[in-house]
Amino acid sequence: MLIVGAAPVAVPGSAAAAFPGAAQAPSVSWGPCTQDIVGGVPAEQRGKYSCATYRVPVDHDNAALGTLDLALMRRAANKPDQRIGSLFLNPGGPGGPGRTLPLAADEFLEPTVLDRFDVIGFDPRGVGASTPMRCFTTAEDADELFSRAVPAPRSLRQITDTLAAYRDYGSFCERNGGALLRHMSTADVARDLDRLRAAVGDDRLSYVGFSYGTLLGATYANLFPDRARALVLDGNVDPALRTGDGLRYDRERADGFQHALDEYLEACERARDRCAFSEGNPARKFRQLLERLRERPVNLPDGTVVNFSSFVGGVGGALYSPAAFTGLAEDLQQLYEVAYPPEKPKLKAVTGRDLGTLLEPAVDPRHDVRPDSAYRADDAYFAVNCADKPFRNGQDSVPELAGQWEGESPVFGRYQAFADPAGCPAWPSGTGAYRGPWNAETEHPVLVIGNYHDPATQYAFAERMADQLGHARLLPVDAFGHCILGSSSGVDKAVADYLVNLTVPEPGVVYEPDEQPFAADPA
Repeated sequence: MLIVGAAPVAVPGSAAAAFPGAAQAPSVSWGPCTQDIVGGVPAEQRGKYSCATYRVPVDHDNAALGTLDLALMRRAANKPDQRIGSLFLNPGGPGGPGRTLPLAADEFLEPTVLDRFDVIGFDPRGVGASTPMRCFTTAEDADELFSRAVPAPRSLRQITDTLAAYRDYGSFCERNGGALLRHMSTADVARDLDRLRAAVGDDRLSYVGFSYGTLLGATYANLFPDRARALVLDGNVDPALRTGDGLRYDRERADGFQHALDEYLEACERARDRCAFSEGNPARKFRQLLERLRERPVNLPDGTVVNFSSFVGGVGGALYSPAAFTGLAEDLQQLYEVAYPPEKPKLKAVTGRDLGTLLEPAVDPRHDVRPDSAYRADDAYFAVNCADKPFRNGQDSVPELAGQWEGESPVFGRYQAFADPAGCPAWPSGTGAYRGPWNAETEHPVLVIGNYHDPATQYAFAERMADQLGHARLLPVDAFGHCILGSSSGVDKAVADYLVNLTVPEPGVVYEPDEQPFAADPA
């Protein structure tokens, strides 16, 4: 799947007073959710949920460009007589639909939070059930274009076709994107969020953001520091780097994935018989498998083809969730035995269905949308990154960059280089990105949570986020996977106490996940 970015014009840093209109926003008119949204909810619990659409300007500074609709869902507080306010959620992406996140709120929020807050999810502008950002008028056009792109191209033909597909993608968006195309920056979404905060009757914002949602939270904290109550950022980006130098940011993202993979293979080796890929040397075996796939794909008897791109994408996707680690090890071992058959081969032939973790890694609906996910009929991921991440390279530099990055991050370097850095030069520029400063002081510290072995947002990014914000508290977690809320009781309790009571966790604590990868079964 193509990933695109570009460099818009910066908006100066400002306090809440710069946007006086948000405080007078009309109220949200809540109503019943449709059956397709709450059909899986037990009948006796459906009364907790309500839905709405809310209209905001395409351009908050120019009403003449018209309006767009945002799709919302609310889960009512369990104890309305003790209600503090609303808690807004964002799942990341960018481009992740967040409207139905309240349906899963009990998976990552403590009961005390659900008792005291209305939990609100929304599809950001350009996403899902909100007014969508679409570059294609037909799915056929999208399918044809993306069929020409290879996530990690190696041959001259693959490289040429992929770069040309990016150029065509930009042309489609220029023709069909409309006014919304130029107003998809995170700053635009932050201003939408401030409208929503006022529209539900809250004087100040309570918020939980995952992955890219941490940039949205940081942007809000700096545009509207006086309107921030309690902000929780889980799986953090480096805001200054992401909005200042997209090329370096993506290069460091490749390093983060590489670090997470290296740690995973070491954990597998330590686990011995609890990890199917542990026999021999897992790191060496993985390198052998990678080199084989660089040379030629592995063809399975059922017609499934595992090539370099699908392999790298699948491994990267599985690293998002420690729950996938055991299955990934099994798939790696099976694929290794196909590529390097043992002296006594197994009787059962390996098929694509046997490699489900590798070839179809599950997406956690709580946070993030992987950039290699299937085309979803809107182009918000590309439009947001186009607006926020500046790239100053041309397409002609990408093959050389890919070689350099591959030398530093052998598995993920090429994959990252042929993502945003390849698409950015061909993308129509957005406007209005916020590029700092990031040090506005909120009344209460922003909670910044980072896993030591997070592949998509490495721990160093969380450290930088905490350093850059004007008032923050860093919560380090000795854990694998992308984001942690819902998977660490210690973090969950600390976050709940902060959201409900505004109690800031003590510094110097390193939190632990509830389960470590390849852990021994309890006696």
